Amino acid sequence: MPLPACPLSVVIPTYNRVELLQRALDSVLRQTTPCSEIIVIDDGSTDCTASLLSKYKKQSHTPLTTLTQNNKGPAAARNAGILKSRQPFIAFLDSDDHWHKKKIQVQYEQLKDNPEFLISHTKEKWLRRGEHLNQKKIHIPRQGNIFNHCLQLCAVGMSTVMVKKELFSRVGYFDESLQCCEDYDLWLRVSWRFPFLLVDSPLTIKEGGRDDQVSFRYRMGMDELRIYSLMKLLDSSFLCEEQHHMTLRELEKKIFIFGNGCKKHGKNKLGQQYLDMIPLYKERFVVRFLHQSLP
Repeated sequence: MPLPACPLSVVIPTYNRVELLQRALDSVLRQTTPCSEIIVIDDGSTDCTASLLSKYKKQSHTPLTTLTQNNKGPAAARNAGILKSRQPFIAFLDSDDHWHKKKIQVQYEQLKDNPEFLISHTKEKWLRRGEHLNQKKIHIPRQGNIFNHCLQLCAVGMSTVMVKKELFSRVGYFDESLQCCEDYDLWLRVSWRFPFLLVDSPLTIKEGGRDDQVSFRYRMGMDELRIYSLMKLLDSSFLCEEQHHMTLRELEKKIFIFGNGCKKHGKNKLGQQYLDMIPLYKERFVVRFLHQSLP
């Protein structure tokens, strides 16, 4: 007799990863607590992804919905999955990652038992070409107010997240203009307002070290994309004075590294354009909060 499903949609974007996708799907289907639906967004694959999904749709006891779109990137794919989902909870799984068999059970129970949280994440086990990879201290996920951690780097693993769907009506969706770092951008918008619940177990297995990964293909432009996200956040005027100061400090650090890196590689004009932004944002900070402090 099938186990009762929890009210959860699992959203899996994929692009030309048919073998890895099979492993990801199997890790969802073998969960000790089933989800209510799986939504796979085929982001313009040219391999035999469609055939694999057709087979799984016929065999799976869990409802499997497939969405097909032209290649638009992971942000657009996840947004399509969110909009299609019919459950109050959503979990994300990248097609090159997979889950421990108790991931849904443990994470859903903890999120349900802590209703003050809208979002949770788990610890991860990192693999690179099949070999275990130790995480540096800065990469270890945290609980509660993690805004400062999210400023520094992408502090939340995409495939670790389980969230109440209502969160997206409060903070918005993934920024589809970003082909990479869209997760960094979203976690900033979430963490300045809401705490994160941490499931203190490595229930997500993250695979890295391949040149088909978005983070590899856009590795030379990630600093610039994160600078964009920080500027966007500062321009929003949502932050309190302390958060604004923290964000400005991180922006200055990232611009200094990126701008001088551009100059080192002969891109003097671009590098100086970025370095000139630092005093402009500092001046805005002074003007904004001086104005707010006036009687």
